Amino acid sequence: MISFLKIDIGTNRIFGLDILRCTAILFVVFGHGNLFFSGSTARYLDYFVLDGVSIFFVLSGYLIGGILIKELENKPFSKELLVNFWKRRWYRTLPNYFLVLSLLIILSYSFTKDFQVLDSLEYYIFSQNLFYPHPNWFPEAWSLSIEEWFYLIVPILLLLIDKLFKLSTKRAILVTAVLIILFATFFRYAKSLQIILENSRDLDINFRKQVFTRIDSIMYGVLAAYIAYYYNNTWKKNKKTLFAIGLILLLSTKFFIKADLNSLYACVFSFSLNSIGTLFLLPFLSEIKTGKGKINKVVTYFSLISYSMYLINLTLVKNWIILHLQIDFLNSYVTLVTKYILYWFFTVVLSILLYKYFEIPTTKLRERDK
Repeated sequence: MISFLKIDIGTNRIFGLDILRCTAILFVVFGHGNLFFSGSTARYLDYFVLDGVSIFFVLSGYLIGGILIKELENKPFSKELLVNFWKRRWYRTLPNYFLVLSLLIILSYSFTKDFQVLDSLEYYIFSQNLFYPHPNWFPEAWSLSIEEWFYLIVPILLLLIDKLFKLSTKRAILVTAVLIILFATFFRYAKSLQIILENSRDLDINFRKQVFTRIDSIMYGVLAAYIAYYYNNTWKKNKKTLFAIGLILLLSTKFFIKADLNSLYACVFSFSLNSIGTLFLLPFLSEIKTGKGKINKVVTYFSLISYSMYLINLTLVKNWIILHLQIDFLNSYVTLVTKYILYWFFTVVLSILLYKYFEIPTTKLRERDK
């Protein structure tokens, strides 16, 4: 059983970024696990959970931005480079997503009364939260939609700026970053003038989980890659101070946002500060190249399977597997603890299997398709 679940860990990893990715997915799974508990208990546990998805956004932008900048500095911007970029991203993200999505459609069609397959087809083209609040079905997909639209829009915008204004790669990246960040920030501001939020769920579905209100979060990661590449000495110089400031910003956006849901801070700037806070963590963490001992392996394991964990933990594991096991002991506390343990067990084990036997093979296909 252990060998069946064993994952080979490569040597070219940056342990500090694995720490950030591991922390982010644990925040997500802990946060969804809080749904097992009563309202008061869940609210208490929520104090220990930061917004893991926002961390993922910035980290993703940082990694993809770094790859894109290096490619553009070594090759002229062309349609071929653009298509190759998309193919490599889609080999990495789409197979897992489409597999889980298709499985959920089959389960819902087979066992859920009045489920309409046509309503779920928009998930295949990531349009479910493009202009409207994300549907309740397969709620994890909201962030995948934002990422995929980012991968599609930003390189095209870069190409247009390159062709129209003949800017250097350095300036084109900076102009694109500033445009996306300003657009999303002003879009949130304009939207905040039109909507009255009644509760935190309204904030969640109208601002946190829509494409054009959050696309700047990933761009902050690209901006981090820009600074790291072109101003590396500045990037490293105050890394500990920036790390401390980053933690303060992340904690502040966690605890101050509930003060007034309709404030500019909550609707507009909390998302910016959350992204900037994560950006400030990167100079320090990106310099931690290796880890030691069992903790290193555990952190790296969670980092490797984080995408699979994200896709299956809530809808597939919690809402399908745990619910349909019909666990019900005489003692309600034992029932709760059993469900919670099984939630983590199935999430981790199934994620390892999905990563090892599907995600790795499909990702390797991109190397054959160069």
